[in-house]
Amino acid sequence: MLPVLFGISVAVFTIVHLIPGDPADVLLGQNATPARVKAINHQLGIDRPILIQYINFIKDLFHGSLGTSFDNKEPVAKLILGRLPETGMLLTGGIILSILIALPLSILAASKRGALRDQLVRAIPIIGLGMPQVWIGVMLILLLGLKFPLFPVSGFGDTFPQHLRSIFLPSLTIAILLSPILIRSLRASMLEILDSDYVLTARAKGISQTRITFVHVLRNAIIASVTVLGINVAYLVGSMVIVERVFVIPGTGSLMIDAIAKRDYPIVQGVTLYFALVVVVVNLITDLIHAALDPRVALK
Repeated sequence: MLPVLFGISVAVFTIVHLIPGDPADVLLGQNATPARVKAINHQLGIDRPILIQYINFIKDLFHGSLGTSFDNKEPVAKLILGRLPETGMLLTGGIILSILIALPLSILAASKRGALRDQLVRAIPIIGLGMPQVWIGVMLILLLGLKFPLFPVSGFGDTFPQHLRSIFLPSLTIAILLSPILIRSLRASMLEILDSDYVLTARAKGISQTRITFVHVLRNAIIASVTVLGINVAYLVGSMVIVERVFVIPGTGSLMIDAIAKRDYPIVQGVTLYFALVVVVVNLITDLIHAALDPRVALK
């Protein structure tokens, strides 16, 4: 994990400083003059060589600091921690809804290969993968937020029940993007296992099809889907930046977009490192779950 995070920090720090525009110009606005811009850049420390800036950034990082925001002078870590509940609930909601959509549809398709229901379920991934997330979000807002006002179309609410209602539409947007991948993976794994010898033996013993599906097939088929889900968390994290913006969720994604517009380098670097940490940790957890589900992996 540490080498990956180090490499990401180098890439992020370099790319952020290549963004066109000067933070001092953004901060000063119409009052910007060459002398004032030079003074602000010196105050922020961005007039130093980029290598020196990176070394200072790493020193602060080892002391538990992500720096201070150029815009509001608050610690970046504090700003990120203040937005974590929104992003965490959105990510969790998207994953849960993806599983709730993918699991029954995959079982429905795999239980009758080649039937009409199988063909319909197989068409869902093709349609879902071709939809832009912004368009999906807008359509959900129009349908379930305005035409049938069942859920809020923006904001996060003040109480926990309001939080749950507020994140439903953005979580569903994420689920519509992710569930097609899970459906394809789980269906293919189930079909492969249904043709295996031990399933044929179970049928010969008179075990019911329901028990075979849920006890013998699904448990083994879900192993590959867990890996697929873990890999696509990186895609989910990237999607949340756009989804939060569409539904005006005040999470870390919205914080990052605002920081990019203001050339607030410390916030952009901090949020990106946070996203990278989430992806790395989730992939580690995925490996551990895979090992727990498959003893053959645990022995290696």
